[in-house]
Amino acid sequence: MLIDAHCHLDFADFDADRAAVFDRAGEAGVRHFVVPGTTRGAWPGVLALGRRVDVSVCLGLHPYFMDAHRLENAADMQALEAALDAHSEVVAVGECGIDARFKNTLEAQWRLFDAQLRLAKRFDLPVVIHCVHANDEVAKRLRQLALPRGGLIHAFGGSPQQAQRFVDLGYTLGLGGALTYPRAKKLHRAVKSLPENGFVLETDSPDMPLQGQQGKRNEPANVARVCEHVAALRGDNTARIAASTTANAQALFRLLR
Repeated sequence: MLIDAHCHLDFADFDADRAAVFDRAGEAGVRHFVVPGTTRGAWPGVLALGRRVDVSVCLGLHPYFMDAHRLENAADMQALEAALDAHSEVVAVGECGIDARFKNTLEAQWRLFDAQLRLAKRFDLPVVIHCVHANDEVAKRLRQLALPRGGLIHAFGGSPQQAQRFVDLGYTLGLGGALTYPRAKKLHRAVKSLPENGFVLETDSPDMPLQGQQGKRNEPANVARVCEHVAALRGDNTARIAASTTANAQALFRLLR
């Protein structure tokens, strides 16, 4: 069994054939899906997907969509707090984090990220973190706040040293399509260096296409290919990688086994 630890199956990209996407994933051995929320407007769709027994959900405010968030009067943060209080099925706070490509919103991103980290601490939940060009700064903040449940560093693409820093802090790294590219040498070294309990597999569907699928929609069935690439990099077999990453995702999100 495989778990896609991060996929946006609520997105409109899947509206035309969502059932078929689930079927193809099942045929590839992918049997559980963790779907994070990105904006307040998206939460109802995420929660609706969570009624499926094979879907677990997270709620958060993504740094990429700063223009969509109502932060001036803290309306969206208050709504997130209320939603976490009302929906015990939520397995994590996220997707939240820092995207340093967007300098004009960076200060607001940090305020929003910090507020969500504090909610995760209050509700005893892990966090699902989007971290682009900010690994060192995010690791520093996570060390300062010391969340009891840690979380997922989604779509990790850093160095072995940055990977170890996150693992030492109690965080799990999400490995996806980026590692299938031959040019991703630094990430390959990081993947080889990780402890067996330090990573899970993900697709970030519909984004992060694998090598050879550029320009195409990504989907959870591709977790099987990610698993093969991880196994090859680590000199391991796919069955062991599938078993360990499934156990890691189950432990991180407290999924029913």
